[in-house]
Amino acid sequence: MASGRGHSGPRREPVFDSPAPRVSAGERPAGGGGKRPRRRKRGKAVKRHRRPLLVRLGYWALVLGLWVGIAGVGTVAWVGAHLPPIQSLEIPKRPPTIDIVDDQGHALARRGDLAGPPVALKDMPPYVPQAFVAIEDRRFYHHFGVDPLGIGRAFIANVLHRGVAQGGSTITQQLAKNLFLTQERTITRKLQEVLLALWLERKFSKTQILELYLNRVYFGSGAYGIEEASERYFGKSARQLTLAEAAMLAGLVKSPSRLAPTRNFREAEKRAKIVLADMAGLHFISPASERLALAQPPHIAHNANGGSVNYVADWVMDALDDILGHVDEDIVVRTSIDAGMQASAEQAVAQELAAKGGKVNVSQGALVAMTPDGAVRALIGGRNYTESQYNRAIAARRQPGSSFKPFVYLTAMESGLTPDTIREDRPIDVHGWRPDNYGHEYFGAVPLWKALAFSLNSVSVRLTLEMTPAAVVRTAHRLGIASKLEPNASIALGTSEVSPLELVGAYVPFANGGYAIVPHVIDRIATRNGKVLYEFPHAQLGRIIDARYVAMMNFMMEQTLAVGTARHASLPGWTAAGKTGTSQDFRDAWFLGYTPYLVTGVWLGNDDGTPTKHVTGGSLPVDIWSRFMRDAHKGVPVAALPTNWNGGGLISSLFGNTSSGSTAPSNGGGAPPRPPGSIQTSSNAPARSGGMDNWLLDNLFGRR
Repeated sequence: MASGRGHSGPRREPVFDSPAPRVSAGERPAGGGGKRPRRRKRGKAVKRHRRPLLVRLGYWALVLGLWVGIAGVGTVAWVGAHLPPIQSLEIPKRPPTIDIVDDQGHALARRGDLAGPPVALKDMPPYVPQAFVAIEDRRFYHHFGVDPLGIGRAFIANVLHRGVAQGGSTITQQLAKNLFLTQERTITRKLQEVLLALWLERKFSKTQILELYLNRVYFGSGAYGIEEASERYFGKSARQLTLAEAAMLAGLVKSPSRLAPTRNFREAEKRAKIVLADMAGLHFISPASERLALAQPPHIAHNANGGSVNYVADWVMDALDDILGHVDEDIVVRTSIDAGMQASAEQAVAQELAAKGGKVNVSQGALVAMTPDGAVRALIGGRNYTESQYNRAIAARRQPGSSFKPFVYLTAMESGLTPDTIREDRPIDVHGWRPDNYGHEYFGAVPLWKALAFSLNSVSVRLTLEMTPAAVVRTAHRLGIASKLEPNASIALGTSEVSPLELVGAYVPFANGGYAIVPHVIDRIATRNGKVLYEFPHAQLGRIIDARYVAMMNFMMEQTLAVGTARHASLPGWTAAGKTGTSQDFRDAWFLGYTPYLVTGVWLGNDDGTPTKHVTGGSLPVDIWSRFMRDAHKGVPVAALPTNWNGGGLISSLFGNTSSGSTAPSNGGGAPPRPPGSIQTSSNAPARSGGMDNWLLDNLFGRR
């Protein structure tokens, strides 16, 4: 085939698997019509254009950063969506504090959320806020709410210690958590904390943030805020804290429950030394000040937090809900409690039970002391408040036993009988129920004052059946018993349950001349600036017992202390009256005694209802009553109870010189009421020879 270039000759096919033949100069095509073929350089690859490594890394970093940014914006949006609108956020109002004071205005207890009143930063010694900055957030004045350097430092320390050795939260973050968030440890809560910290830093100054923090942070033992903590641990205001005390408080924030100095002083002191060292390292204090603080460690104030006054405080809080309802501001509740009497009552119950309770199987006790106008002066709800907060004086309902009998006898007096009226003390059968006297002794014909003084059960049952159980129940309710009472024959022996508070309140009309009262402990409620919200109305409620019957009852119950079951009671210079009580199987032991100045009731027993070892109302309860009443009556002018009822006297009755009938007319003007025919007297249990008079001579004058 002819070539366009004028070249003729055989065609040479390319060979790929053998070296190309070398062409001599003579074999080269003639003429200049052909191009000389290019020769490929051997051993060199074709060079490609690539981007530098740094450029590629920068590109991917940009892509990664873009996605991280998108994810961050999404996370912030999601977290923010679960917060209230930032523009609507406000610092929550501090929960109200309720200060409970005694009748003289002295502090007894504090309730509510136990937050102390706020203290301005300028009113504290300068080393107080400095101590918190040193240990909790040393870069507080240099960050914007979140401290990246602090977080990094905490991360490294935690890795090195293989645990949580430091926290990365700033003071602002801690405040955000305390104000707006829960204590749960989740990523969501942490992110919310960060957002709120940024908002706080934008809205408030550093001084305001630190002041809010110190007045809201928790210090253990139920104390919120530096003022409450200072009062709780050192018995002083935060304005008066020493350097050592400030360091100890600052050290508590890390773990307040564990480090509370009232329960773990050694660890709290160790932590305080770290605070002082950090303060010196930041030049907040001099080395000399640090040494002085170490040489003078804080003294923890006596902790009355577990004292019996807390039973009073709990009762006050319950009553507040009825009086005021919701409390939304700080208030001061002035009570009727006498702090001296309260302390004396606490000692009497605790020390007598400690000395004798174990031997006779008595684990608990209660005491209520009340003035003749119903004001509670002392209240003990149990042996130890720290061990048991159950208020037995208010909430426990137990069988009063024979201490209920005054309501039976008052019903009888109001029906026409008198203390000299004679009734038979013999075994009795009421539809199969056969109540016994203590000691299984019977004394035949006895005047009613003797029957009450010696707590003769058969006589009380006879009187109840004469007057009817319903009439006795009405009398008890009229005098102040609020519990449900069963109107049956056994009510004569106090088988329906009552609380110590209501039983003491029902005895008060005997001491005040027969007037109704309302037991109360709150006298006045006011705000901190003095605005009065409530005052107890001290108006007289009217007479509920005729003066003559009050005198009869006082005369009879005086004999209980003079010659009867409470004759071991001791109140020198005073003539007191009262009644003992012991429930079935010795489960409850009572004594309620009174003067014109004070009515006091004591209950002893066990919460589970197990019997005591034959403890009667005339034994340990009388001992506690006597000890307390002697202290309570110191310096009080002696006064006498009204007992003049124009009847016979003790001496004439003691030797049997009274007639067998009543010296006063009955309600109908005829003969006094007689036992109904349905009451049967057992003939197989004869009375003790000589009757009550012989028994008195035997026991009182040593004829036995």
